[in-house]
Amino acid sequence: MAIRVFLTLLLFLSLTNLVSSIYEDQVGLMDWHQQYIGKVKHAVFHTQKTGRKRVLVSTEENVVASLDLRHGEIFWRHVLGTNDVVDGIDIALGKYVITLSSGGSILRAWNLPDGQMVWESSLQGSKESKSILNIPKNLKADKDDLILVYGKGHLHAISGIDGEILWRKDFASDSIEVNHIIQSPEVIYVAGFVGSSKFYVYELNTKNGELLKNNHITLPFGTFGESLSVSGDKFVVLDDLRSKIVTINFNNGDINYNQKQISDLVKDLSGQAVILPSRLPGLFTLKINSNVLFIKITNEGELVLVDKIDNAAAFSNALSISENQHVFAFVQYEDNKIHLSVKDVNDWNGDLLKEDLVVDHQRGNIEKIFINNYVRTDRSHGFRALMVMEDHSLLLVQQGEIVWSREDGLASVVDVTTSELPVEKDGVSVAKVEQNLFEWLKGHALKLKGTLMIASPEDKVAIQKLRLRSSEKSKMTRDHNGFRKLLIVLTRAGKVFALHTGDGHVVWSTALHTLRKSEECEHPVGLNIYQWQVPHHHALDENPSILVIGRCGPSLTAPTVLSFLDAYTGKELNSLSLAHTVARVIPLPYTDSTEQRLHLIIDVNKHAYLYPRTPEAIEILKREFSNVYWYSVEVDNGVIRGHALKSNCVHEVVDEYCFVSRDLWSIVFPSESEKIIATVTRKSNEVVHTQAKVMTDHDVLYKYISKNILFVANAAPKASGEIGTATPEEASLVIYIIDTVTGRILHRMTHHGCQGPVHAVFSENWVVYHYFNLRAHRHEMSVIEVYDQSRADNKDIWKFVLGKHNLTSPISSYYRPEISAKSQSYFFTHSVKAIEVTSTAKGITSKQLLIGTIGDQVLALDKRFLDPRRTLNPSQAEKEEGIIPLTDSLPIISQSYITHSLKVEGLRGIITVPAKLESTSLVFAYGVDLFFTQIAPSRTYDSLTEDFSYALLLLTIVALVAALFITWVLSERKDLQEKWR
Repeated sequence: MAIRVFLTLLLFLSLTNLVSSIYEDQVGLMDWHQQYIGKVKHAVFHTQKTGRKRVLVSTEENVVASLDLRHGEIFWRHVLGTNDVVDGIDIALGKYVITLSSGGSILRAWNLPDGQMVWESSLQGSKESKSILNIPKNLKADKDDLILVYGKGHLHAISGIDGEILWRKDFASDSIEVNHIIQSPEVIYVAGFVGSSKFYVYELNTKNGELLKNNHITLPFGTFGESLSVSGDKFVVLDDLRSKIVTINFNNGDINYNQKQISDLVKDLSGQAVILPSRLPGLFTLKINSNVLFIKITNEGELVLVDKIDNAAAFSNALSISENQHVFAFVQYEDNKIHLSVKDVNDWNGDLLKEDLVVDHQRGNIEKIFINNYVRTDRSHGFRALMVMEDHSLLLVQQGEIVWSREDGLASVVDVTTSELPVEKDGVSVAKVEQNLFEWLKGHALKLKGTLMIASPEDKVAIQKLRLRSSEKSKMTRDHNGFRKLLIVLTRAGKVFALHTGDGHVVWSTALHTLRKSEECEHPVGLNIYQWQVPHHHALDENPSILVIGRCGPSLTAPTVLSFLDAYTGKELNSLSLAHTVARVIPLPYTDSTEQRLHLIIDVNKHAYLYPRTPEAIEILKREFSNVYWYSVEVDNGVIRGHALKSNCVHEVVDEYCFVSRDLWSIVFPSESEKIIATVTRKSNEVVHTQAKVMTDHDVLYKYISKNILFVANAAPKASGEIGTATPEEASLVIYIIDTVTGRILHRMTHHGCQGPVHAVFSENWVVYHYFNLRAHRHEMSVIEVYDQSRADNKDIWKFVLGKHNLTSPISSYYRPEISAKSQSYFFTHSVKAIEVTSTAKGITSKQLLIGTIGDQVLALDKRFLDPRRTLNPSQAEKEEGIIPLTDSLPIISQSYITHSLKVEGLRGIITVPAKLESTSLVFAYGVDLFFTQIAPSRTYDSLTEDFSYALLLLTIVALVAALFITWVLSERKDLQEKWR
């Protein structure tokens, strides 16, 4: 027992140097954290006289949030799960925010002031259907407001106080697609279509859901799209040819319809008509090409054309400002100007508000608009508008001015690259904070108090501000340590942002005109971003550039566009609309004389296209023609193939920039037992410091270093879904390490009773992957290290002296390698979202794994914990080498969270960038939030930290000199006294 305690204490002491923590006042000095919400889908204003004015929103990133209406700041927010899509949001009882999500199966109530969840109800159903949230105003059902929810083919009545399900009604058995719910104090009407021609109306008792009446009508033609509710008893829908407007009325259970040709309403328009989903009492909007028609339904059921608007961008729903007055807003583009208009639904002659807006064209068009009213000092009504832009940003407009804006497009980052900042040129003055002597002394006094740990809380705040001001971390020039860079991120909306690593501010942003929504590009989406030109030798004269790839739709066959941007200014240098598709982009390790990097773009037919399309690029590729290989993974078929270039493409004429590929090899996994769930390869720009690894007793192992290694994880078909979908007997995980040039399987290993999801990272000669063990009911992490046995004979010193070694001979994939693999598995507490590894300039510094946990934090775990050579009782030599005693679980040390107490909500990815300083690695984590920091896996052994106290050093030197002088005087006096004796 004593020995065990001693070993435990020894393990703790040996790990103290693995923990790198910071003090409280250092948070924010080298890191920054930004919070976003994403593209807004629904918005509800809450502007009562008492309490803070706010707007409640839900977004495409599955975020529910409360925003300050004055400044746009986040009061509170909740990021729901990836599959927990918000279907609707509203306010109930004046104090609860009600959200419906997951296809109408989860209803939640949140406390309006602080966002605490009050209750949650799970709504069961058997059929996928439209989700409807209905919260009536000032209607009572027994003791409280009744919330009606339709989803999964069932209608539920829920108590607004405690979320209790009062009753439910099954509509799935009737095969009806419910589109509308209309509630009165005693009766609930449920309306919808069966098929495209039968319109049903159900009449239910409000108290118990009992069916009171059921009626339907069969139309003599089919319908197109969903029906729209215009008032409580009137609906409109288009016929299947989209040439007629069908009006459906029901009164006391009786249903009738009228139809009218669109051409009878408007004579000079032609094209496909679409009913817009706007909620205007007594009105509906019909869009034909770029024209929007406002059509009113009279009490007699007649259709009257009220107005026709050209180039209308967005419409709001109706807003009730009094008992009989309803208004709505719309935005119109005209002569490169934006006009905001607010009209009374019942009085079309005048405008309640008409303003011209100035909005940055980089934000794109206005996609959605929500309005709210307020009372001016003269008792008239004023209006504010919340606008959702094409780039996912959010604006609040009032009195023709933008009150605040939020760059919420940064919540949907899809790819990241980096760029160096400009070199500081001679004659360029950099703004510095000038301080007088008193401020200089005051600053050093504060630092001294902080070092001696006698600083008050106010002093700590002042020290933090002083550090942030004096660190010069936001300068727009390079620093000698390489800490200041540009993070260039591409968002899902196709907009590119350049963020400064110093404090995260946006240096520039560009909305690519090739990825703007248009008739040619209806659903633009950003795909990837790459470094295109990095002028190392002309850094003072030329700016680097980047390549952005986007697609006009989710399909691989959708048109693809390329854009080339200046990395310093964001200016679009060039753009191309490709005639071919893009399935994969391969940056080649070659550059031309202008330092543009060569790229191969592979289409769906496995044709390779060379960019840039220049004669010099062709000459470079021809010289390296036989050395270009790539692989493709067909997940659905369970096949991995290797490819190489064959010859030029021959269409009508020979295209010298297009190449036909040839298949070199293929691996077909048995579909009945294995399914590909994850593939990972090494970074192409990773630096490996040494191939040799010195072992115990001066033994040497040589790492098998190759950029052509692929890690593949296969799962049993039944275990390829979520955790728990298979039993341990049915589940298995098969791991492969494959050479992608020859297709050889270098290593294969099976984990029985395990399943995915698998998250992995490949670095140097090792791979670490995370999965779930069904037998142990715990997550596991495993490591595999691959060593080159063909160089094992190089350990003899005489072979080095005589030159009889093969260390200088190149490693070739064509020769069958003699390798050995070492592996080990460990239990791990958390589920994982992403794994990355630190990268440094020379690869000397020890590695740390950066693990994005299920709690949306980033944990730094030393690679030594995942050493396959760990044993229960390491020898003295192994301890000196740094081998940690074996434990069944990997430790999670609270100080190792590099995100501190912060969360990167919705964490999707982590990237690492080496700094010029070898000890330091830059880390950027992105999701709904953004987080950046610097870490030193082996501590800052090659520099002094920024919080180093030079004042204390000076005082120490002065004290030592004084001590030496005093000691010398005392010594002289003692010698004199000795001589007088």
